[in-house]
Amino acid sequence: MSRQRNQDFVRHVALAASCAIALMLAAPSTSVAAPPVLECPASIPEKSVQLVDTPTGWKTFVGSPLYLHGAAPMSSPPEMLGELVEDSERHDKKGIVYAYKIDGKFPNGKWLACTYGESDQVTLARQLPDATDVCIITSRKGKYVGQNDIKIDCK
Repeated sequence: MSRQRNQDFVRHVALAASCAIALMLAAPSTSVAAPPVLECPASIPEKSVQLVDTPTGWKTFVGSPLYLHGAAPMSSPPEMLGELVEDSERHDKKGIVYAYKIDGKFPNGKWLACTYGESDQVTLARQLPDATDVCIITSRKGKYVGQNDIKIDCK
């Protein structure tokens, strides 16, 4: 290769490398994961509800799903009953807005509890990231008796 062609080649490779680096810097980083979207299931299907150890001679039947009734952060897994009290409550056009300040250390983890049935008879829960500092829960009446539509925003 001639000296001129060699220099042109080197410049071309350097330009391509510079463009690639610029594109990588300009592109959004894929290594930073977005926080998970938290949404309680709207209901627990009736086929998921099972009664065991019922009295002899009695037949069980579950005729409808259990609808979402409430949601709140907890200071522990649900079986430890670490329910938290909201720091504030306000009513607006969207419903009732509850704010929970959950910064600090939680030895048993930070959890989100979704409760079902008109008296919160069943709980589904998942652990929140330790870095979660606040949860805003907005609740408004749903379509069915005892059901609430709930929006969850934990950061």
